[in-house]
Amino acid sequence: MRIGIFGGTFDPVHYGHLLLAETCREQLRLDEVRFVPAATPPHKLHHEISDGRVRADMLALAVSGYREFVVDHRELKRKGPSYTVDTLQEIAVEFPGAELYFLTGADSLRDFLSWREPERISKLATLVCCNRPGLPKLQDEQVAKWVGPEIADRILTLQMPGTDISGSELRDRVRDGRSLRFLTPKAVEVFVIEHGLYRRTEE
Repeated sequence: MRIGIFGGTFDPVHYGHLLLAETCREQLRLDEVRFVPAATPPHKLHHEISDGRVRADMLALAVSGYREFVVDHRELKRKGPSYTVDTLQEIAVEFPGAELYFLTGADSLRDFLSWREPERISKLATLVCCNRPGLPKLQDEQVAKWVGPEIADRILTLQMPGTDISGSELRDRVRDGRSLRFLTPKAVEVFVIEHGLYRRTEE
């Protein structure tokens, strides 16, 4: 079994996330992609993020009907910061013999050596680095500079298709009263509106 693990805040999930997951699923012939919303990302301890259950509900709406996509709640149930190495270790035990692929963006790879146990992460799963659309193809020399030659040898790089979208852009659009149409699935757009997410608070 070949499993992709895609972690993040997903605040909110958008088509950029979904395109990355589908690109990896197709090109790597993954049997499933597990979306793992973080409870408390270590690099965002001082950032305000939406409740984990809300973010997981939006993910569930976004991937509904696609059996290869699974929303994995394990980090939301775990106390304390969400560390990738712990999640990969748990999944490796849960699915013995499975080939694990950890999906991440090139921007995250720059800080990879500051993560908890980066060497162990690279041994638990093949790192799959997806470059943002519109940027030049990521060169092996650049990857080696970021993570060192040993870890770089265990990294696959994929070029992302589609458009460049970010969660912060969507949150800003809601605060400014602008539309989310065609940036995220309709069900997620409706959920954001109905639950009053990301609205500008009164001073």
